[in-house]
Amino acid sequence: MKNYINLMFKCSLVFLLFSISANAQNKSAKILVKNKLDFSRQEIVSVSGKQLSDLIKGKKEKELRIKKEGTQQYLFLQWIDYNQDGISDELLFQAEVAAKAKASYQVVFDETIPLIESTITTYSRFVPERTDDYAWENDKVAFRTYGPDAQKRVEENRPEGTLSSGIDLWFKRTDKSIINKWYAENVKKPGYYHIDHGEGYDPYHVGASRGTGGTGIWEDNKLAVSKNFVSYKTIAVGPLRTVFELTYAPWSSYQVKETKRISLDLGSNFSKFEISIDANKPLPNFTTGISLHDNKGEVKINKKEGWFRHAEKIDGVFLGEGIVLNPKLVSDAFSNISKEKDQSNLLVIMHPEENKLTYYAGFAWQKSGQVMNEADWDTLLQKQAKLLANPLRITIKENK
Repeated sequence: MKNYINLMFKCSLVFLLFSISANAQNKSAKILVKNKLDFSRQEIVSVSGKQLSDLIKGKKEKELRIKKEGTQQYLFLQWIDYNQDGISDELLFQAEVAAKAKASYQVVFDETIPLIESTITTYSRFVPERTDDYAWENDKVAFRTYGPDAQKRVEENRPEGTLSSGIDLWFKRTDKSIINKWYAENVKKPGYYHIDHGEGYDPYHVGASRGTGGTGIWEDNKLAVSKNFVSYKTIAVGPLRTVFELTYAPWSSYQVKETKRISLDLGSNFSKFEISIDANKPLPNFTTGISLHDNKGEVKINKKEGWFRHAEKIDGVFLGEGIVLNPKLVSDAFSNISKEKDQSNLLVIMHPEENKLTYYAGFAWQKSGQVMNEADWDTLLQKQAKLLANPLRITIKENK
């Protein structure tokens, strides 16, 4: 009997030690997310650099799970390897934080917990079946721009060509991914995506304009721009963020070498443009812009808060386009009205810092249900400017 009691005691002790050890392994840290603003926020947040290495601490990233503290609500996760060396540089998850509050998330390492799969996503890809577009989207908006084959077709007077470094807009009214479907249908029936079949369509004309977010250099009352991108690199496709890079052949008298890193988060109306430039002599400025099309829309410029917008109707339906950036980067902004086709743009003149600059460009379409008029779009732009000026603050605390 005594031996039996000793055996049971030892077994209980082993189980207790195992439980403590397992608990210590699984409950490794908390992530606190702080919102300073007076409205609630649902955003993609990232853990990177030293914070990420401290969080992992030699554990396997494939075992990591995050849940909202006090619940069994596990979150969608995304790892991004920016230099594609096989080592993740950033961990993304979607945080929800009330106005002027903190939200706490529990980190556990347990690969037996199923990963949550998203029914909606971000996405981007090179599109060789439509010459060589590059297209990207999330649950709210979609964009595209044009590559070297599309440029060559124009220069050789062949069909299906587009000579433009402007950014095209695709109007969505579904949260589902549409890029693959619309291009596939367009192969079968050319012009398919220019007609609304219930999910939206592409009526937006770019031409040689800046579209929404294209770049240039403003000098001597003229805008110098690049031609089409010459190469691309897809870095991440989703579910929470898509990231890719476009490079351009040297352009203008300054022989500007330009790389655009473009990303789009789930739930956002705005693509993030991170521009890296190199030139053979100092640049007078760097410029981004929005097409004014037939000059019948309305422009609003807010240099103080750093947002700039155009509002118009296409096929009788409201569309708002906008650019948001740190107001300290802005030296001027104005409407450049031209009699030349596709040369009327709202221009935002910027001064890069160390040959780099960042801005956000996007839109909202009335039929998507997100905005109804100019006032709604202005409110969304004001909100985006506040988000940019007041990013969510992340603190990682180890469990004791």
